[in-house]
Amino acid sequence: MPGKMHNRGKVESLKQRGTLNPHPQKVTHELFHNSDFFDPKDLLQVKYEMLRQVRIEDRSVSRAATTFGFSRPSFYQAQTAFQQAGLAGLIPQKRGPRSAHKLTPEVLDFLEQMRTQQPALSTEELAQRVEQRFDLRIHPRTIERTRSRQKNGDDSSSSMPLCPNVRQRNRCRL
Repeated sequence: MPGKMHNRGKVESLKQRGTLNPHPQKVTHELFHNSDFFDPKDLLQVKYEMLRQVRIEDRSVSRAATTFGFSRPSFYQAQTAFQQAGLAGLIPQKRGPRSAHKLTPEVLDFLEQMRTQQPALSTEELAQRVEQRFDLRIHPRTIERTRSRQKNGDDSSSSMPLCPNVRQRNRCRL
């Protein structure tokens, strides 16, 4: 069809950034059918245009949500996200925990002690010891990632600091 963007590079870019619309076929609004600008695969663009239609062109929420491939609750979520953070709020967020939330300072101290006492312990064995001591399941990869971040001095990838304050940082090294 003329006007549809089938640029493989754009699709890959959208996929990498998490803004590839999983259901572009549900977008039925006429703007997205014969345009070189509007792309139903671009989730950010679709959400923004849906919000704009309601606010500027006075479309009903139900109609806008339907023609842009969303439910009414999804419209209201997008609207709230946009009001709070602008366009950045429309970018989908990764699901699940944002940090190694199970690795409390007590668990980190325990892991450090185990590493000091028995440096040959594998991450699997460390995870088993944590489960025995704290009745807490931690995946060995979580321990590996934490160690890697700490070795590189990059605690910024976690929204929760691995140590509660700066004075304890040196004690929290695994």
